[in-house]
Amino acid sequence: MPLNHINLNLLRSLQVLLDECHVSRAAERLNITQSAVSRQLSQLRELCRDPLLVRDGNALVPTPRAVAIQARLNDLLGEFESLLSDDLFDPKTWKQEFVISSSDYVAQHIMPDVVSVMVEQAPNVNIAYRLWQPDYLQQFNASGIDLASTMLPEQPESLSSIKIGEDKSVCLMRQGHPLLESTTVSCDNLVAYPHLKVTGGGDKDSSADVVLNELGFQRRIALKVPFFSAAINALMSSDYLMIVPEHIAVNLSNDYPLAYCPLPFETPHHQYWLMWHPKYDQDKAHQWMRELVLKAMRTSRYSIGMT
Repeated sequence: MPLNHINLNLLRSLQVLLDECHVSRAAERLNITQSAVSRQLSQLRELCRDPLLVRDGNALVPTPRAVAIQARLNDLLGEFESLLSDDLFDPKTWKQEFVISSSDYVAQHIMPDVVSVMVEQAPNVNIAYRLWQPDYLQQFNASGIDLASTMLPEQPESLSSIKIGEDKSVCLMRQGHPLLESTTVSCDNLVAYPHLKVTGGGDKDSSADVVLNELGFQRRIALKVPFFSAAINALMSSDYLMIVPEHIAVNLSNDYPLAYCPLPFETPHHQYWLMWHPKYDQDKAHQWMRELVLKAMRTSRYSIGMT
């Protein structure tokens, strides 16, 4: 008989009946009435075309057909319970290519902390890094990305996310730049010098351009590069300016001969999000990885300060 014609609860009842060989004890274990078990036994006999349990004095004994079914039935229901059970997750046995997307700044400064933990605790997981692009937001599932971090003005509606932190924009330049001689920086000062823009990753400076335009100013983007490493070298060897999030300016000025100053106007704060598709909300492997990445992003010396 086709499976779609069978009440699968009957399989559990059959398992208990063959285990107990007693209708009343089976009813007690199944938490149903004795008459209900008797009806189920009748259905099972019809389905199996076999009496399954036959009376021997005051006892019921299984038929050869029932004995043959019992071992296979126990294996089948055991597999089914295992399929639905909430197994403990062990990162040491986890095998997967896990795709992470972010800016190259995160890849350079945060990912080493993630990798140092992974090689010890999840040695069979392979990390694939992908530079974040804004259009990934609308096609996140199709992109194949498992976890992403970027800046957005508000929490993404279609994705699960955790806010990592927020900060504001500042102006980054080389140490000894003429602009640093001014006690206060004006919009005229800011647009008097050529600017540099990092195009890879999230949008880092367009909000400053919006404010400048509203005030009647426009800066010249003299150089566009995809990575921060190229931007750093260009800043150190020129009078270029670069508008960047404050946490990046602080960390780069600690590591390189660079300096930064406030902008002469207020811009909306940058908000940083760790994001994933909702289908991974309850996935234990994904939970483990995103907790690892989140901890690295919040504890690294290159992290974004929460406000």
